[in-house]
Amino acid sequence: MIKEYKLNDEPISIESDLAGEYPLYIYLSRKKDCLLYSKSSKLLLESVKVIKPLTVSKKGISFLLQSAVVPPPQTVYENIFIVGIGQTARIGTVNSKIDIEFSEIHPFLNANRELDAEVDEEYILEILAEATVSRMEKNRENYLFHSAGKDSNSIALALSVAGYQNEITSVSYKGEGEKDESEIAKKIAKQFGFKHKIVYEPKVLAKKDIENINSFFENSSFPCMDNATLAYPLYMNQLDFSNSNIIDGMGNDVYIGHIPDSKEYAKQKNFSRFHHLRPFSGKFSSASRIGIATTTRTEWVGLSGLSYGDVNKILNDSFDVYDYWSEVDRENKNMDYLDLRSYIRGRVLDQEVFIRKVRNFADVTSSNLILPWTNPKVAAYFSKLPEKYLFNRKHLKNKLLLRTMLKDRIGLDSDKLGKKAYGFNAYGILMMMKKEVDQEILSCKLWNEKEVEELLSTLYKKIDVNHQSISRLKSIIQRLYLISVWYNQSKYV
Repeated sequence: MIKEYKLNDEPISIESDLAGEYPLYIYLSRKKDCLLYSKSSKLLLESVKVIKPLTVSKKGISFLLQSAVVPPPQTVYENIFIVGIGQTARIGTVNSKIDIEFSEIHPFLNANRELDAEVDEEYILEILAEATVSRMEKNRENYLFHSAGKDSNSIALALSVAGYQNEITSVSYKGEGEKDESEIAKKIAKQFGFKHKIVYEPKVLAKKDIENINSFFENSSFPCMDNATLAYPLYMNQLDFSNSNIIDGMGNDVYIGHIPDSKEYAKQKNFSRFHHLRPFSGKFSSASRIGIATTTRTEWVGLSGLSYGDVNKILNDSFDVYDYWSEVDRENKNMDYLDLRSYIRGRVLDQEVFIRKVRNFADVTSSNLILPWTNPKVAAYFSKLPEKYLFNRKHLKNKLLLRTMLKDRIGLDSDKLGKKAYGFNAYGILMMMKKEVDQEILSCKLWNEKEVEELLSTLYKKIDVNHQSISRLKSIIQRLYLISVWYNQSKYV
């Protein structure tokens, strides 16, 4: 459904639900005489009242290059906005033009937890199942993205207890070596009585794979800088997700405790004091470690990318994101780092990078995305629980309650298993289609042609000699590609 605010209507306020299950998307015409908003980005962008092609924001592109994300309410488009977690848009008419005033407050500060709240595991399983089943649309296949992790297995457990095992197909990604979680997930799925399917990283790209990649970006509402973005169009050639219910376990860190690893926690304390040198260090190349050492405290939550020096070369009218993030630092200088991590990583990075790739996938496949952990009832319950049930500050250990529940009920020992990152080899996929990758980047009208060609050549050379920042350099090539292919292929721009 799309709603409209007309000139001289009574002022209104709109806001997202508690945990971002359904962010609100706003379109404001260039003349500021038409405003539309919807829970569906696809529905909004495809409206005949939305004038296309949309105008891409150079500031938004600058954020994607340097930080991997455009912080809401701003987006990569000049006239499209997102109202996310904790944000409110007040809409009215001022001087015969529609005006939007945005404000925000973080709803998940740890100090606001209720010290006397108690854990009820049966209730947790009940509301998780309800949050899933209530969103399942009839006459669709139900696919659960299933790993060895705590989030998807809690959902799987809840659905099993609720008696839905015959209606769920568990889908797992088969990674390489120790990164492979598919066998663990398969065993658990069998234990629950779910059907199980495996998707994998192809050894060779077929013509159909590249067609799916182009189609994916043609139909994606927003560009997404997640390292696993390319995995999703590759799945489309292995399993038919069209018109399905897709269940995903992301979205709870923002309220359940957004815990860093020990290295990140130490760096945000020890290195943040040097960020005032950024105007100097930012002039260096993206491979320089000097730039990393001058990261703001806010950026340590996972915001990184090209140096402003490189961005300024390849993009006309570029924007230095340091000004924005240093201001966020000043405004939140006394905020506990776990709260800051929830405020920035949970509300911004998780929503607009990690979850965004799945939202795009659902749009492309005309599927119904279900994010049980973002359900308001689930979020409200966990956000009230005391820290002692959820995380340990001293040992930086997260999701204590889920660890215990899964170990006791299905024998999944998350402590023994350890943290398993999603092992998708994005750079390997890029190199399988290097000709297409280079063509997309070098032909993209966003970039200064000579400068981006020189940058790309430099990156490849440093990677070939196994530069000390090789992982970072590979991710930069991927980022250039993800922005370029989206800009080149998108039907919205």
